[in-house]
Amino acid sequence: MIAADKADTRTRILLGALSTVERLGMAKTSLEDVAQTAGVSRATIYRYFPGGRDEVVTETVTWEVQNFLTPMIDGLDGLDGIEAKFEEALAVGHRAIGEHLLLQQLLSTEPQEIFRELAEIGPVLRDAIRGYIADELRREVLRPGTDIDEAADYCARLYLSYLGSPGGHDLGDRVDVARIVSSQFLAGILPAAHAERPSIARSTP
Repeated sequence: MIAADKADTRTRILLGALSTVERLGMAKTSLEDVAQTAGVSRATIYRYFPGGRDEVVTETVTWEVQNFLTPMIDGLDGLDGIEAKFEEALAVGHRAIGEHLLLQQLLSTEPQEIFRELAEIGPVLRDAIRGYIADELRREVLRPGTDIDEAADYCARLYLSYLGSPGGHDLGDRVDVARIVSSQFLAGILPAAHAERPSIARSTP
């Protein structure tokens, strides 16, 4: 019961911080604002986040990114093969970022603030994605000599790079997405005949 209470209080603070950032913006969010919105004292916030305001903001961004990614990753379970999963993750991730109102608000009004926070959580996020990719690669037939950990790290970095800046590619176009996956993600990892055959993931409504 104590553990559940602690988890509930921490979530309450994170929700309060998220609501405050939505209302005031990241730069103007203070610990007092978060405490008032969450209905807790400053002392309570410091018990859960000893680093104060900066820790609260970073943990809130981390929490929101996890909430953003988890449903997307869960949605990959019904797909067969790593190509289809990469295609779905790129297309759905790109669409979800575009539909995330708070993220779009912060990118348009406070890009330096949000990029600073994303840089803080970047390694943690990359590690989580890398672990998922490594597990998927272990189920595939790979090119001889492929180091799974190195391949997973490469794919994780590339995935985050495309989500952040797709360049001239249209991640809303499933044909283009399939081409990116086969030529950029998996060309040096899967056997040549396998990697060069685009596989269009399930269509989106």
